[in-house]
Amino acid sequence: MSVRSRAPRSRLRHPSLFVAALAAAHCAAQAQSADATLKEVTVTSEQDVGYAPSVGSTATKGSAPLRDIPQAVNVLPAQLLRDQGATSMQDALRNAPGVSFNAGDGQRDQVVIRGFTAIADWFVDGVRDDALYFRDLSDTERIEVLKGPAAVLYGRGSSGGLVNRVTKKPIFERPFGEVSLGLGSHDFKRATADLNTPIGENMAFRLNVAREKSGSYRDQQFIDRYNIAPSLAIKFSPQTDLLLQYTNAYDQRLTDFGIPALNGRPVNVPIGTYYGSAFAKRDDTTTTKVQSFTATLNHRFSDALTLRNTTRYYSYKLDRFNTLPSGTTDPVRLTVGRTRGFVDRDESGWFNQTDLTWRNELGGFKQEWLVGAELGQQDKRLYSVSSATGYERVSILNPVAVPAPLPLSSYTATSAIPSNSTFKTAALYAQNQITLAPQWKALVGGRYDVFGQDTSFERTLAPLSRTDRKFSPRAGLVWQPSETQSYYVSYSRSFQPSAETFALSASNTANDPEITVNKEIGAKLDFLDGALNLTAAVFNLERSGIKNTDPANPARQINVGTQRTNGMELALAGKLPGRWDISAGYAYLDGRMTKSLATVSSLQLPVGAAMPVQGKIAPLTPRHSAFVWLMKDLGNGLSAGGGINYMAARYASLSNLVTLPSYVTADLAASYKTGRYEISANLKNIANRKYYVSGHGSVDNLIMPGPGRELQVMLTAKF
Repeated sequence: MSVRSRAPRSRLRHPSLFVAALAAAHCAAQAQSADATLKEVTVTSEQDVGYAPSVGSTATKGSAPLRDIPQAVNVLPAQLLRDQGATSMQDALRNAPGVSFNAGDGQRDQVVIRGFTAIADWFVDGVRDDALYFRDLSDTERIEVLKGPAAVLYGRGSSGGLVNRVTKKPIFERPFGEVSLGLGSHDFKRATADLNTPIGENMAFRLNVAREKSGSYRDQQFIDRYNIAPSLAIKFSPQTDLLLQYTNAYDQRLTDFGIPALNGRPVNVPIGTYYGSAFAKRDDTTTTKVQSFTATLNHRFSDALTLRNTTRYYSYKLDRFNTLPSGTTDPVRLTVGRTRGFVDRDESGWFNQTDLTWRNELGGFKQEWLVGAELGQQDKRLYSVSSATGYERVSILNPVAVPAPLPLSSYTATSAIPSNSTFKTAALYAQNQITLAPQWKALVGGRYDVFGQDTSFERTLAPLSRTDRKFSPRAGLVWQPSETQSYYVSYSRSFQPSAETFALSASNTANDPEITVNKEIGAKLDFLDGALNLTAAVFNLERSGIKNTDPANPARQINVGTQRTNGMELALAGKLPGRWDISAGYAYLDGRMTKSLATVSSLQLPVGAAMPVQGKIAPLTPRHSAFVWLMKDLGNGLSAGGGINYMAARYASLSNLVTLPSYVTADLAASYKTGRYEISANLKNIANRKYYVSGHGSVDNLIMPGPGRELQVMLTAKF
């Protein structure tokens, strides 16, 4: 495998040399501690000490040591998120190399992983969570980011990777409680509670609650949200247990699409400048309501044979009203076109996963089989009304204005016809972790999916339907010359069906799924008796069959495009001598469209102008990005530290006409703990650096500035 880049070719062209160099460096570092071993720690619902947990559940649907997994996995533990004062997924995922941020529609978490959007690649405890909302971290134990395709275990999607939230679970051993109150800049107010109590010997109950009501650095922005997450664990016998979980989440905030671009850069206005309605709380709000119920049954037939069944039901309601600068910019008159509209989404769904794990020794090889089945159905109703793009114009420098009412034609347009879509999933999968020899392990698996999509319309339009049947393979080989070294190669494939999470349209119903293939070579090394972990990966990621408009028939699309990313990721986490905790990472990404018949227009061009896509760099994909976070235990309950985050320049869209400039931000943190109390302070963006954290990915004029200097103080009491 070769990785083509603008970097010196000797570094990335020969991954075998890269791995050999890592091995040599590791052996030298371990020369004085030949007996060092990796201490495997089972991650429980209690907080881990340090930043380097040694196991993860996402990659194999089990508690496999990370060193045995032939794939890059970034585990973001609770202690790291606490030290950084993280309150959102965006806060948390800046600790995962190769992840950048997408502004989405001002209504949801959305990221780009290894150059590919991951709009639907969200999971909770291994079950799909693709509703479009902002997720709360109050009931999150840790976050795992699995890189590359993962269709064998999770089905459709996941070109660049997926994000899995592992939730807090009840603890049988002891009762405990924790309450916290956070205050900060821009009227930040947030309270949380985490309460756990055993009920007799065979039951335990846990309740996580969060309430936030805050302002923002963005003009008119507000956040009003809560999250309630009770859970009950029941032991029917030593062999059988049941976990019941419920989540009720509410979030209301300003629908914020950011600022437009001018002359190839974000317009130079104060970071708070809002381009929506002058009465935004009346005209431009987004309200989401999410409820979910999950039942997980575990039964152990023997030490070698276990069964796990998970059933989840969810409902999701979105009401979004928005005014946004989605029209063209006029560099002479200094105006930008605005669009106004609203979106109503109403959906519900269920998933059922049954996993049978069988540990055995066949043919002289230790094996761990995972055989499973997944069934699911999602019903989604969408009603969306929007004015013509740029139906009114406002000043770029002083955009405060009351939007004109939506014209009648917006309600009668074809695009405004409500749609009802049903997605049905039926899949069988199998995976085997094989110990070939003391130093060699293999991971092989495959999944067969039947994914059906049906879309009907509430007036005039004909119904649409499509069913895809796809086999997704996965294979990896791991070499472990010592208990502190692990090297791997892997191959994986996934598929992305038409529409994927949205309604089918007449233009894409006939299209085959797009296919993503990932080829990866990497190393996982442990230093300082396992206290410090280094993960390195070099990969070639290619998505083919991307839908393009047919030049001979603009009313339909054809599968002819190819996008690839060649890259390298490094992640370092754990403890350093002198009572330091560290989390650091670096990513090199060379992502571009290598084949395409498509053209793209830009709001920076005259209306109707278009450019070929082939050869363009993938949007929101920086060539370089890096971060480092350090915390030092000063003794006597005191800790202090901080971090630096670097992001190279990125293009706002595939037009490559608007650049989001590179930036460096720095943060500081300090805390003081007693037996029962803790007070912590986080000073973010200490230099008050002006920067742009995200873009839309397909529209040049929707760019989100990052926050300026902010102070956040958290008081926590434990009992």
